[in-house]
Amino acid sequence: MLEYKKVNNLTGWLVFLIATTVYILTVEQTASFWDPGEFIAVSYKLQVPHPPGAPFFLLVYRMFAFLAMGNELAVAYWMNIGSALFSGLTILFLFWSITLFGRKIFQIKAGEESKGQIFSLMGAGIVGSLAYTFSDSFWFSAVEAEVYAMSSFFTSIVIWAFLKWDTLTDPKEENKWLIFIAYLVGLSIGVHLLNLVTLPALALIYYFKKYPNPNLKGAIISLFLGGVALIAINNIIIPGLPSIAGSIEIFFVNSIGLPFGSGIVVFSALFIGSLIYGILYSIKKQKVILNTILLSLTFILIGYGSYALIIIRANQNPVINENAPKDIISYISYLKREQYGYRPLLHGQYFDAELVDQVEGSPIYLKTPNGYEIVDYNNVNKYDPERTTILPRIYSTQDRHKQIYRSKLGLREGEKPTFGDNLYFMFSHQLGHMYWRYFMWNFSGRESDFSDAPWIGITDFFSDKFPNYIKENKAHNNYLMLPLILGIIGLLFQAKRDSKSFYVNAMLFLMMGVVLVLYLNSPPVEPRERDYIYVGSFYAFAIWIGLSVLAIVDVLGKFNKNLVASAVIATAITLPVPFLMAQQNWDDHNRKGRYLSVDSARNFLASCAPNAILFTGGDNDTFPLWYVQEVEGFRTDVRVVVLSYFDTDWYMEQMTRKVNESDPLPFSLTYDNYKKGTNDVLYVYEREGLDAISAREYLRLLKNNSDLLKLGTGGRMTYNMVPSRNLILDVDIEKVYNSGIIPEELEYLMVDQMNLRVKGNYLTKGNMMLIDLITTNNWERPIYFNNTSMATITLDLEDYVVMEGLTYRLLPVRKPMGMRTEMVNTDVAYTNVMEKFALRGMNDPSNYFDDEFRRFTSNHRSAINSIAIALLDEDDLERAADILKFSLEKMPHEAIPYDLASGQMVPLLFEVGEDDLALDIVEKVSVRSIEMIDFYQRTGRDYDRDALISIEMLKFFVPLLEERGYTELSSQLKKDLERFLGPSSGGSLINPR
Repeated sequence: MLEYKKVNNLTGWLVFLIATTVYILTVEQTASFWDPGEFIAVSYKLQVPHPPGAPFFLLVYRMFAFLAMGNELAVAYWMNIGSALFSGLTILFLFWSITLFGRKIFQIKAGEESKGQIFSLMGAGIVGSLAYTFSDSFWFSAVEAEVYAMSSFFTSIVIWAFLKWDTLTDPKEENKWLIFIAYLVGLSIGVHLLNLVTLPALALIYYFKKYPNPNLKGAIISLFLGGVALIAINNIIIPGLPSIAGSIEIFFVNSIGLPFGSGIVVFSALFIGSLIYGILYSIKKQKVILNTILLSLTFILIGYGSYALIIIRANQNPVINENAPKDIISYISYLKREQYGYRPLLHGQYFDAELVDQVEGSPIYLKTPNGYEIVDYNNVNKYDPERTTILPRIYSTQDRHKQIYRSKLGLREGEKPTFGDNLYFMFSHQLGHMYWRYFMWNFSGRESDFSDAPWIGITDFFSDKFPNYIKENKAHNNYLMLPLILGIIGLLFQAKRDSKSFYVNAMLFLMMGVVLVLYLNSPPVEPRERDYIYVGSFYAFAIWIGLSVLAIVDVLGKFNKNLVASAVIATAITLPVPFLMAQQNWDDHNRKGRYLSVDSARNFLASCAPNAILFTGGDNDTFPLWYVQEVEGFRTDVRVVVLSYFDTDWYMEQMTRKVNESDPLPFSLTYDNYKKGTNDVLYVYEREGLDAISAREYLRLLKNNSDLLKLGTGGRMTYNMVPSRNLILDVDIEKVYNSGIIPEELEYLMVDQMNLRVKGNYLTKGNMMLIDLITTNNWERPIYFNNTSMATITLDLEDYVVMEGLTYRLLPVRKPMGMRTEMVNTDVAYTNVMEKFALRGMNDPSNYFDDEFRRFTSNHRSAINSIAIALLDEDDLERAADILKFSLEKMPHEAIPYDLASGQMVPLLFEVGEDDLALDIVEKVSVRSIEMIDFYQRTGRDYDRDALISIEMLKFFVPLLEERGYTELSSQLKKDLERFLGPSSGGSLINPR
């Protein structure tokens, strides 16, 4: 006779083994793009990541780093293995959760399971858990060192533990499990807060068990109490307790004059003493519920105690120390994620609302030797009350966001949005584009991995509407809607047979999906796809996919009384669905052979001279750099400066310290000039008759806090300003020339003055310090920018930078008027690319390169084009041809489809006599462009950036080919253009040189 417990355990571990093996086989071998580079670096040395931190994650993944056995190049791999393991455990607890839900449907008592019921439950668990194993979004997070894999594990074990608690009958055992669950919740806070969203649904489990005759009123009350628990942990325990401690600390230090830390000690003693007293009181008075609540709170706090790591490590001044939360004030700001701004939730402005007032909010304190001083106030924006609304969804007042809102809503410039527009955006974009599309990606199909790719359904699988460039995209996945159909069957079956459990799972599905969407209130555009946020909702749907097996068993049982046979048939019918998902998803989730995320960082650093200062911009420019320096120890002489952090005093202070092999940055301004609340923004206020000011003189006035720069606002604060947007930097020509930093071919462009012109109406603190750095450095250390940071700074430096690979070096040379190309140090740039660049695996068509890899590939291709142009201008055809062929060899079309940069390479190949290579690019780019334009026209899609670039590429090729004598091909492309755009298609805006 089969023993259910043994079969359930063994089958669950078998599914765990399958899932974990799949994830290990497809795991990323190094630090992938986005946050993993940061998390691997900070876990490896226990540093401080971005708010609100993930201390328990850091501690655990630090242990996985030990498995590298001292091999720095293997650290990332083993941390990625950690995610594979936690994801496998998630699948394990999903399996056991499905079987627990199934037992409630069958209403099976322990020890009374029939063989047919055991087979049915095992089939349900296998199908549901494997469907989630191979789902798009969860698989993505399972193979990289990010918090979402470990967060999913905690979510799954908490759900399973509550379902297990539901089966207990001994009150003592029940209370033990509740305390265990509380401890898990506390630990999960140190990973990610997603786990908290499950609490309202879990409150339903408690209500349904403790109240045999539930009703709607009781269910609503239980959901409300679950929500209260969520808010208590998220808003009171996590930031609230430190906030109270901070207020007491400020009072004790500022008002009573006690030493730093005295308020923290008193608060801790009072709080812990009260907790102990309450527990002892509950024991003495035999108040079981109170005792359970207090013990649960205690264990939540024990788990939450991992956050002590953040403040301990911050005070050790590690290299990566984001926000530097060293004291209670900065620690509170860190926990509250204050740097990310505010999104209105229940009430707020429309995007066209006028700002009518700005009032002082809560004070901002700074720890100083004299106590906690108020250095500024949080400004509270007041908008026109007639342009505010409940449930604001179109709230962002950024100019770019306003344009996108109008485009999505079809509003003309100046036309006021209505509440109906507000709701339309919520349903169409936030719930539709930012959730439902992701949901269907996972259970119906995904068109491609191109930006904003739609989902596809069963009809798309059999149609021939997709062009080859989409069909050949590895992320073109179609599951024939079968997972969706199974999930709906399971949903309906559970609703019919076990309504209580259905409400629980439905609440899990909604809380981690729709409710989360409404809470996050996403802006109209994100830097990347956000499907990984909603994996908890997809987890709940996978439970219904598993329960669909039981539904089919139930139907088959009406025709076949042999339950075992029905279970086997039902499993055999449904098991191919997760196998279909695996087959469709394998090629775009197998991350073997991908290294550009790290190699691009190496190439940035390899493009810099020794002891350089490199400014970067976005996450993917920065986090891989942190990884290669902090973990692999590559080029630690280069000081990486994140431009967005450069506006903060804590980051500026870190730049004044030696780090690894990099000396401190040279500044003339001191801490008093850049501390929080000082010189945060310096508005340009051009004084009459003052066309320009010396940059050194301006810095001297700033340093001395001169009244000449004061600008009153009518309030209690005064601000410094910029009296002229032209800041002139005098250059010691003789010193610079003798230093040998100017390329020989650019010596004729040297200037004795540089205009550090302010492009906008103000300088941020970071740009102020950049002026100080450039001035004070006096050409002693090389200063570089990457393309992102060049586009971000508000100083007009484009005419003073020289390309040396992937980076631009600031030099006292001025680009002459009329020069259409950028200045290039050809010898250095050529050597860097040909001898120092790493492009591992980029020529392997079997590797999967997603949109981010393609973007960085385009950056490399474009940089090589610029070097080739400069070489051609020097009549160096041989090296120009070599570097162009190097680009084609290392990044071929078969692995990374040709793009805009490839099209711009065509005239350069013609110039070096490589006509065949040029025509090959024309053919491949033209075929794809024509396919894309035709597809967009047939399906009625609006032209996006890719489509517009395709049109421009065709326009660019037509006259170029005609000029080169390829009239037949030129005529054919012209006909194709006229077929799509009409006879007056115009010329291209693309300049090859």
